[in-house]
Amino acid sequence: MIYGAILAGGVGSRMQNTDIPKQFLELDGKPIIIHTLEKMLMNDRLDVVYIGINPSWLSFCEDLVKKNGCASDRVRIVAGGADRNGTIINIINDIKAHATVTDEDIIVTHDAVRPFLTQRIIDDNIDAAIKHGACDTVVKASDTIVRSEGGDFITEIPDRKPLYQGQTPQSFKINLLQKCFDEMTEEESAILTDACKICVLKGYPVALVEGEVLNFKITTVGDYQMARAMLLIK
Repeated sequence: MIYGAILAGGVGSRMQNTDIPKQFLELDGKPIIIHTLEKMLMNDRLDVVYIGINPSWLSFCEDLVKKNGCASDRVRIVAGGADRNGTIINIINDIKAHATVTDEDIIVTHDAVRPFLTQRIIDDNIDAAIKHGACDTVVKASDTIVRSEGGDFITEIPDRKPLYQGQTPQSFKINLLQKCFDEMTEEESAILTDACKICVLKGYPVALVEGEVLNFKITTVGDYQMARAMLLIK
């Protein structure tokens, strides 16, 4: 089985012009999260698509999915956790409550606010997770990367040739990811908010999947305005 997992547990604190989480903001007449869900549902390789949502917005999200004609046996909505990893864990727990998970079963985790996800990226994630066990979607760093220890002066300007910018999806064999979570110490759990980083630190290889510049995350007001402009141009 291959599961999609839309991570929507955040409350959009950097989107200062709204009282609702950014994943619910409208984009071309539909909430951002619905655009993302529709992209996942278009891919027939995904057997079930989960949405992990902030518990305070659970009923709101359920109504939104129904209103936009996306409710089906392929969609399950569960309460998210206290952070990103907590949301993934809650989704995995629900998967295991409804099905027997084998070592070959895959989970494709994706940010709710990356609505320009393509089918090619989903397919490449599935293929890479099947082959390697874990993968991360990335784009090569195109700008000069500046490192600063204190935020006031340059500490280092590393060579950008081996550097990439991480996106999502991040995809995994479910039991491998569960093993990484189970092996985390309390200290690691407090600071490791990226599932791929957890796999790397636990010694599991994480393959790279080529992303796309347009697969950006809508985090700020500027991002939202750019997303709206992109759809107007289309």
